[in-house]
Amino acid sequence: MKTYIKFLLKAFFNSICYVFFIISSLVIILNVLSELEFYKSYDVDYFLPIYMALLNTPSLIFDIFPFIFLISTQMFFVALFSNNEIQIFKYSGLKNTTILNIISFFTLLIGIFIITFFYSISSNLKNIYIKIKSNHTSEESHLAVITKNGLWIKDVIDDKIKIINASKIDNNYLLDIFITEYDKNYNILRNIKSEKVDITNKQWIIYNPVVFQNNEQLELNDQKILSNFDYKKIQNLFSNLSSLSLLKLLQLRKNYKQLNYSITEVNMQILKILTYPIYFVLMTILSSIIMFSTKKYKSTSLKISIGLFFSVLIYYLFNFFNILGNIEKISLILSIGVPLLIVSITNFFLLLNLNEK
Repeated sequence: MKTYIKFLLKAFFNSICYVFFIISSLVIILNVLSELEFYKSYDVDYFLPIYMALLNTPSLIFDIFPFIFLISTQMFFVALFSNNEIQIFKYSGLKNTTILNIISFFTLLIGIFIITFFYSISSNLKNIYIKIKSNHTSEESHLAVITKNGLWIKDVIDDKIKIINASKIDNNYLLDIFITEYDKNYNILRNIKSEKVDITNKQWIIYNPVVFQNNEQLELNDQKILSNFDYKKIQNLFSNLSSLSLLKLLQLRKNYKQLNYSITEVNMQILKILTYPIYFVLMTILSSIIMFSTKKYKSTSLKISIGLFFSVLIYYLFNFFNILGNIEKISLILSIGVPLLIVSITNFFLLLNLNEK
């Protein structure tokens, strides 16, 4: 490897590490304050909020990696400009586009490492975080999970425990449902079987239930039962996908399809993760263009401010299209691809005459 490539890669990597450390520290501090606020009414050990903040931080860092790369690239060029090293490279015949190609390719490699290893670690830590947090919420006795055997719900009302299994979901209906009702000591009170249950609100309507009780089988008219869950709550139960690795997301997608549950959010999360390295590269290129274009300005804070301004615009651009994809106004491919295409086209036109800057 040529000496100038080693120098550029080392300087760029140091810049990424520096920005990563600063932002991670800020996120940890904010997380600790948030956890202290949450646990102030609980009798817990003093170190638990700090531990919870550390568990949650990697997941939050993953979401802001694009902006870490943008700021890191700016800091990298600030160092090159301040030491006049960029001029030395230029006099040696090294083009601006060559420098851009080197750090962009390095960004791509780091991006692949991030989605392969960092995301797996952050999702596992997030999963631990959610499990611990759920033990300190008022709804810890009410649980729901989707497996290959369908939707499973544990519901507790009036000292009665219901274990509910449904094989499919059709809009606001649970299909092929079986309910086992226990007393507080887990003695079976009755079983209820039905082909269709309306869960529009928390007063479920069980159509044509078959009840098994006291060794008898009873076929009844439509019945109503109370629940802590309704359609909206069930829809929102599985929205925290950041706690699942790519392999678990693929398994969850398979389970969702078997249950006839919407896989839109899962597909969105998978596509978002897989396209993140491209996103990182585009942010690195955009940041490099901004720094070359503002090279004549002496104010470093002005250059950073311009970069942050564009990063905010890009954030809202991606967020807008992601929302359209989640509510299925546009396809998921468009919701992910259009923002990337817009930033790519912008970079392409801004790259013209880059070597002359």
